[in-house]
Amino acid sequence: MPAKTMPEAAVSSHFPLAALLWPHRADGSSGVMRGVILVALGTALLALSAKINLPLPYVPMTLQTLVVLMIGAAYGWRLGCATVIAYLAEGAIGLPVFAGPVGGLAPLVGPTAGYLYGFVAAAFITGWLAERGWDRSVLWLFVAMAFGHILILAAGFGWLAFGMKLGVEKAWLVGIAPFIAASLIKNALGAALVPAIRRAFDTRG
Repeated sequence: MPAKTMPEAAVSSHFPLAALLWPHRADGSSGVMRGVILVALGTALLALSAKINLPLPYVPMTLQTLVVLMIGAAYGWRLGCATVIAYLAEGAIGLPVFAGPVGGLAPLVGPTAGYLYGFVAAAFITGWLAERGWDRSVLWLFVAMAFGHILILAAGFGWLAFGMKLGVEKAWLVGIAPFIAASLIKNALGAALVPAIRRAFDTRG
């Protein structure tokens, strides 16, 4: 079948990938446990992706944005946002889940703060669009994930420029420019993987 156009995708609500791979039971008895396990899995993947990083002067380059966007697309906006918030909470209480060797509040108020908080907005927009069918098409999911990446980079840029008082020019040079190419690659990878998994599952069904 041909890919849906944007208007069709926007009005066609459907279950996110995680709900297809692990459906809710009719009696709802497994809902809480299912949510806890999926959140735990998501936060573990976020922590792992944070450790795969390229150190840069202010903000390291990691695989986290890819994982955030895939969690949003696969979990939907509610569970996706809950997973990212749980991850930030784990770091805030001192668990070593961020890119550095230790957790704590420092990353949440330092140079990386804008990007970390932007993760929540990115999971929301990607998950919200995925629930409306954008995860069925590589093209439309690429667009949805691009929105997510833009939110992350905009939040990071704003915090560096005005919160950390680096100024607009320096914030662009250290907080946006180094990440553009990698963001496009991660965007393409995520946009290809989620629809491929969905199609494989649909074929089996």
